[in-house]
Amino acid sequence: MDFNSARAQLPLVAILRGIRPDEALEVGEVLVAAGFTLIEVPLNSPEPFDSIARLARGLGERAMVGAGTVLDKPSVDAAAEAGARLILAPNTDVEVIAHASGRGLTVMPGVATASEAFAAIRSGAAALKLFPASSLGAGTVSAWRAVLPRHVPIFAVGGIDGASYAQFTAAGVDGFGIGTALFKPGMTADAVASRGGEIVAEWRRSIG
Repeated sequence: MDFNSARAQLPLVAILRGIRPDEALEVGEVLVAAGFTLIEVPLNSPEPFDSIARLARGLGERAMVGAGTVLDKPSVDAAAEAGARLILAPNTDVEVIAHASGRGLTVMPGVATASEAFAAIRSGAAALKLFPASSLGAGTVSAWRAVLPRHVPIFAVGGIDGASYAQFTAAGVDGFGIGTALFKPGMTADAVASRGGEIVAEWRRSIG
């Protein structure tokens, strides 16, 4: 499954910060059952490349598995070798973006200014992550949408909950990253399944 197909099905990235390899696939399966097609394992999780590999093998074409908090080129390479096809970061590092894009990976760097957004796009970013979205606000997206290429999707990440969807979508956001509202270390797969179903339902209600 490629990025555009995945986000067309459900433009929500499940951020599994702190997930362990031994629970990764079970959690991934319940997320796919809930409708998620974009799954991120941040690299500051325990043994993240092992979790990425298990998810990529186990979920196959049912979801696009990515690595998050990717801050350097070696991490890009290790994530790609583990099976990640999506590279996410909290920052805009043009060298890392270009390296990942050059490997044929979909790159979604974090941006907080219009200058960072344009630099990221020039370097090969396929999408932009508005981060931290709760601090920057929907008004930031409205202003950016007047100048940024419309074909480049913007995902709002950081402090996002059900009350945020309609406002940010109206401003021009194309998707969202959901972290602690969906998954926290220690949660059971059943708990993640329940929360995932609630989040998908909230998002669908927000778009009518």
